[in-house]
Amino acid sequence: MLQKRGEDEVLESLQNDEVELILVQREFNSEILTKIIDLATQKGVPIEEGSERDLWRMARPAKEGEPEHPRILGLVGRKPHRENLDDLFANSKLLWLLDGVSYATNLGFGIRTAEVSGADGVVLAPPEPMNHVEKRTMRKASMKAIRFLPVIESTISEIILTAKKYDFRIISAEDVGEIHPWESDMTGKVLLVVGAERHGICDEIIEASDQVIRLPMAGFVPSYNLQVALSALAMEAMKQRKLGI
Repeated sequence: MLQKRGEDEVLESLQNDEVELILVQREFNSEILTKIIDLATQKGVPIEEGSERDLWRMARPAKEGEPEHPRILGLVGRKPHRENLDDLFANSKLLWLLDGVSYATNLGFGIRTAEVSGADGVVLAPPEPMNHVEKRTMRKASMKAIRFLPVIESTISEIILTAKKYDFRIISAEDVGEIHPWESDMTGKVLLVVGAERHGICDEIIEASDQVIRLPMAGFVPSYNLQVALSALAMEAMKQRKLGI
């Protein structure tokens, strides 16, 4: 679980140097919160504000005795920002590559799925560098999940080199695959790859892949949309890595 919920949990984790980011309800104040903010400032832990609905939507289910609507959440176990690909791969075990995806909304949806399924970060290789408007749309479509995990844009060749450098296995989902998701080993250091709906994953990634997965299809139109493919892999990876259980 990447989340600490409520003032007591967040304060304890902050004292133990576990918290990487704090999300606090806008205009909320308390004696413990003041102590948390002072300590976070000393330790250089970033603090972001959100609405009551924002925190309620993001909070894990309340345990017995906990308030239904927490006023503060803490991110643990994942740094929300990384400087570059080397920093990201050196400090991660489960990463996603969205290859050739050009629509900002699809990128945002993909980032949201990667975040909620426990990934350490997302690498983007769009066909063209994104402009400011596209990045803003991507952030909005991710429901601002981009605040809570690193997202780095790079080139395919650089991504492959860095993945191999840090001993990541590259597992791609494409229609040329010969095994099903549940037949693949998604534990350890893994880079999961999905591609754009029209063009799919580029040949360079396919050739560099350690495994290529084919999602089973039984209908007449042999194609899932990007989000279905991403979600199918995410669920299988969570199951094998015992995330969220």
